Amino acid sequence: MSSIDPNSAGPLRLMTVHAHPDDESSKGAATTARYVAEGHEVMVVTCTGGEAGSILNPAMDRPEVLADMTAVRRAEMARAAEILGVEHRWLGFVDSGLPEGDPKPPLPEGCFALVDLEVATEPLVALMREFRPHVVVTYDENGGYPHPDHIRCHEISMAAFDAAGDPDRFPSIGEPWQPLKLYYSHGFSKGRMAAFHEALLARGLESPYAEWLENWPADRRDPGERVTTRVECGEWFETRDRALLAHETQIDPTSRWFFVPLEIQREIWPTEDYELVRSLVDSPTPEDDLFAGIGAHVAVRPAV
Repeated sequence: MSSIDPNSAGPLRLMTVHAHPDDESSKGAATTARYVAEGHEVMVVTCTGGEAGSILNPAMDRPEVLADMTAVRRAEMARAAEILGVEHRWLGFVDSGLPEGDPKPPLPEGCFALVDLEVATEPLVALMREFRPHVVVTYDENGGYPHPDHIRCHEISMAAFDAAGDPDRFPSIGEPWQPLKLYYSHGFSKGRMAAFHEALLARGLESPYAEWLENWPADRRDPGERVTTRVECGEWFETRDRALLAHETQIDPTSRWFFVPLEIQREIWPTEDYELVRSLVDSPTPEDDLFAGIGAHVAVRPAV
């Protein structure tokens, strides 16, 4: 366990845990850019190298890119991290890929989703004890969407949040450190899509969301209904988009990511949205800050 020392000054620290390079730029990037601009420290952790990702930008569908996807995606991630101003670490696991077909093929041997949970959790615990985040952000139990690496990312994030402050867990990999809050990111809500859809139509513009909204399963709950925390970050949407575009193999500049003009985004939905699922501090919801309840100058130390 740990205690708060209000006399220990220093920036607050946020760790976001993602499955693949580009996830950090499509999920919560404006939030991280805001906190960096405000003087806080942010570490992005990427579980896999994204080696199994397809090339989604036709301009990058070239033989030399396909021949060295690992190096290309590492370079893209480095550019995105620089744009966002975040520290970045790789966990080093192998991309599981997204199995398709009926029946779906088995996952490749040695991939992230098949690594033993304890083995996969250990390097994340080590990073938590090194970086000492006050807040951790990850995916929900469905992975945000049911990619095996996203689900595994959720699992190791939850396990590491509990293990990092426990001196009996992984005792050889650093001094225990207990993060204070854990969130799920919820960026792709039906409510958000509907708001943009209606705003575009009201302005006489084409909407890319009509088919999505029509095909939304009647029995599927909107993840947006779980949101407890909305972080105002419209000022950093342009930074978010530049970070996204740094992932050239994955992001087509003409794609839906950029269809809604920034001025409409800032007017209609100027926040990035999260669900508070674990908190060791008093932080009543709804909130507008991931650091709510922690204070401006606190540190977390193992209890003596």
